[in-house]
Amino acid sequence: MVAGGLSVLFCGINPGLMTAASGYHFARPGNRFWPVLHLSGFTPRQLRPDEQEELPAYGLGITNVVERATARADELSREEYRAGGRRLAERVERLAPRWLAIAGVTAYRAAFDEPKAAVGPQERTIGSTRIWALPSPSGLNARWTAAAMAEEFARLREAAGVPDARA
Repeated sequence: MVAGGLSVLFCGINPGLMTAASGYHFARPGNRFWPVLHLSGFTPRQLRPDEQEELPAYGLGITNVVERATARADELSREEYRAGGRRLAERVERLAPRWLAIAGVTAYRAAFDEPKAAVGPQERTIGSTRIWALPSPSGLNARWTAAAMAEEFARLREAAGVPDARA
């Protein structure tokens, strides 16, 4: 779900097995991406994974760093992350979204060789596109609650100049 002229291109780490089987991003029921997207004001209601085609209407897109599906992101190699980062950078240069939001700061660190990166806006840009590293919405990421993630996503939404769709 990518297009030119987006405000924010969200980028997951890689497809999980359920996402690969269904063809829908963040399809696993325990994944918090879709609820957090709504709680942060990016969408007027909580979309289901099978409604991902609605994202461009809100100026949003979605892709992955690594294309290979796995049960867990820790099954990916360092080279897969680096190769995925190169492919992602090429896609971002072509599409030029205002922001690239990588949902997984660990994936950002690995894909772009930024070992000290923290959640939030990054110094690095890809062309005119700014980058924001987000916490992973995976249910395995117990360090972040959905509410705390929604606050971070809302910071990105405000920085991107996207109005609160819930209003």
